[in-house]
Amino acid sequence: MGQRVSRTDFEWIYTEEPHATRRKIILEKYPQIKKLFGYDPKFKWIVICMVLIQFLSYFIVKDLSYPKLLILAYCFGGVINHSLMLAEHEIAHNLAFGHARPMANRLFGLFVNLPIGIPMSISFKKYHLEHHRYQGDEKLDTDLPTLLEAKLFCTTFGKFCWVLLQPFFYSFRPLIMYPKVPTPLEYINLVIQLIFDGCIWYYFGGKVLFYMLIGSLLAMGLHPVAGHFISEHYMYKKGFETYSYYGSLNLITFNVGYHNEHHDFPAVPGSRLPEVKRIAPEFYDNLPHHNSWVSVLYDFVMDPDIGPYARMKRKHRGLDQ
Repeated sequence: MGQRVSRTDFEWIYTEEPHATRRKIILEKYPQIKKLFGYDPKFKWIVICMVLIQFLSYFIVKDLSYPKLLILAYCFGGVINHSLMLAEHEIAHNLAFGHARPMANRLFGLFVNLPIGIPMSISFKKYHLEHHRYQGDEKLDTDLPTLLEAKLFCTTFGKFCWVLLQPFFYSFRPLIMYPKVPTPLEYINLVIQLIFDGCIWYYFGGKVLFYMLIGSLLAMGLHPVAGHFISEHYMYKKGFETYSYYGSLNLITFNVGYHNEHHDFPAVPGSRLPEVKRIAPEFYDNLPHHNSWVSVLYDFVMDPDIGPYARMKRKHRGLDQ
C-alpha cells in the first residue's frame, strides 16, 4: 500500500481568501491591467476548430481496433476533450462573447460540450463561480475533497487510485455534497447531449461513442494535462493555497496554469494572463509555482506530506457573508 500520508486533517485557516485583496492592491499600482479585461475574439474560432477536428476524427476511429482506439483516445482525443473542458472554463467566465452577451456564452458552451460526451457545461458554471467567490469554504467550494476521500485514499497506492478515479470525484462530488435544483438550461444541456450521443451511436457506432467518453475520462485521470486539477490548490508549500504552473502545456489548456493570475483577475481571458504576470511581476515571481504537471502528479502520489488532506479549508459561514 505504500507510505501513509503524514497529515490527519485539512489545513484550517481563518483568513479571507487572498485573491480579492491582492487584486485590489495590484489594480491600485497597475490600473492598466483593466485594459486586459474582456474577451478574446480569437478564442471562439480556435475552439470551433477543435470541435470540428474531433468530429472529423470520428471517421477514422470507427474503423480502428480497440487497442488502437484507446491509444488514440489517451494521446489525442482525450487531450482535445480536456482542452475543450478548459474552454468551458473560459466560457463559464463569459470569456467567449463577453459579459454583455451571457446567453451567447451559454449556447456556445452547449456546442463545445458535444465532443466531451457528458453534459457538463451549464452545471460547471454554476459550481465553478462559487469556487472563486468562496475559495476554501468547506461547503460551497466543491473543488475541495471530502473527508471520506481524504480518509480512504491516505496511502501511496490509495492516492494513485484517487488520481485514476478523479473524473468521478470531480463530477459527482458537487451533486452529493452540495446539490442544487437543476435549471432549465441544465435540462436543455442534457437533452442536446443525449440527442448528439444517440446520433453518434446511430451513424458511427458504439465504438466512436466509447472513444468520446473514454477519452474524456482518461484525460481527467492519470494524464499530464490532468495535473492542473492538483497543481492549482493542493498545498505543496505550507501557507499557500493557489499555485500557478508556467510549463508548455499551457499552450493547449488556454493558460489555465496561470492560476494565481486567473483567480486574481477572472475577467481576463487566458490568452492575456501572461501579460498580467509581466505587468506585475513582483506579485507573482516570489510565489511558489509548478513547472511540470507530471511532477505534480508524481509528487502527489509518492510524497507522504501531500494528499487529499493537503488543502486549505475555511469554516462555512453562509452565503450572506
